[in-house]
Amino acid sequence: MKPFAPQWAILLGILATSTASIFIRFALAEAPALVIAALRLSLASLILVPLAYLRYRSELRSLTGRQARLALLSGLFLGLHFASWITSLAYTSVASSVVLVSTSPLIVGLLSPLLLRERLTRTLLASLAVALGGAALVGLGDACAVDAEGVNCPPLADFVRGRAFLGDLLAFGGAAAGAGYFMIGRRLRARLSLIAYITLVYGAAAIFLTLAMLASGAQPTGYSPITYLWILLLALVPQLLGHSAFNWALRYLPATYVTLTTLGEPIGSALLAYLLLQETPTPLKLLGGGLILAGIGLASRSARE
Repeated sequence: MKPFAPQWAILLGILATSTASIFIRFALAEAPALVIAALRLSLASLILVPLAYLRYRSELRSLTGRQARLALLSGLFLGLHFASWITSLAYTSVASSVVLVSTSPLIVGLLSPLLLRERLTRTLLASLAVALGGAALVGLGDACAVDAEGVNCPPLADFVRGRAFLGDLLAFGGAAAGAGYFMIGRRLRARLSLIAYITLVYGAAAIFLTLAMLASGAQPTGYSPITYLWILLLALVPQLLGHSAFNWALRYLPATYVTLTTLGEPIGSALLAYLLLQETPTPLKLLGGGLILAGIGLASRSARE
C-alpha cells in the first residue's frame, strides 16, 4: 500500500534535484569534478550500507549473477552520467547544462523500440523532434547573441572550439549515460526493493568514480570545510532524497511518465541559478527551454495514451 500519492514523491524529487547544479557550482570553486562526483556517491553509499545490511541482507544475498552484473553496469552508467555532467558545469552555464543533461528520457524514448521493445508512437516522435530542436537552440544560446538585427553567431569553427560548446557536449553525454542507467535500472527496480536497488547501484557508481578520480591524479582530501559541506549536501538532498524519490515512484507510476517529469529540474535549477549565481538565461536559451518543455508535454501525452 502506498503511504502517499506517488505524484508527491515526484514533486519532492524535482525540488531536491534542482539544487544539485547549485551545490556543484559552489564546490567546483575548489574541488575537481571527479572528486565531487566520487565523494557524492561514496557518501550516499556509506549512509545506505548499514540500513541495507540490517534490513535487506537476505534480499541482497539472494541476487542472481545476472542481477548483480546488471547492477554493476547500471552503476557504471550512473557514474559516467555524473562525471560528464559535473564536468560540464565548469564550462557552460547552469541553465544549458541542466537542460541538456535532462534530455535522457527522450533518448530512452528513441532507443526503447530497439532495446526495450516498446512502441514509438507518432506523438513521441514529434516530442523528440521538438525537444531536440530546443536542445540545439540551448547550445546555440551559449555562443550566439540576439539583438535588433537578428541572431548573430560566430563562425562554426570558432563555435565548436569554445568552452561552452565543450560543456554542452559533456552535458549531452551525461544525458546519454543517464539513459543507459535508466533502461537497465527499470528492469532491476521491478524485482528489487528501493533500498536494495539504490545501495547496489549507488555503490557501484561510487567505486567506478573513485577509481576514475585516483587514475586522474586527483585526491579526495585537502579541501576546505565549506567544500565538503557542499558535497555532503549533494549526497543528502539531490542524491538520497531526489533520485531515491524518483526510484520509489517507479513502482507505482509508468516509468516513461516518471522519467519525463525529471525534466522539470531545469526550471528549478535555472531559477536558483538566476537568484544565487546571477545567471540570466539568453532569449535563445529561453526559447530552447520552452521547446524542450513542449516536447516533454507531448511525450507525457504519448505516455498517457
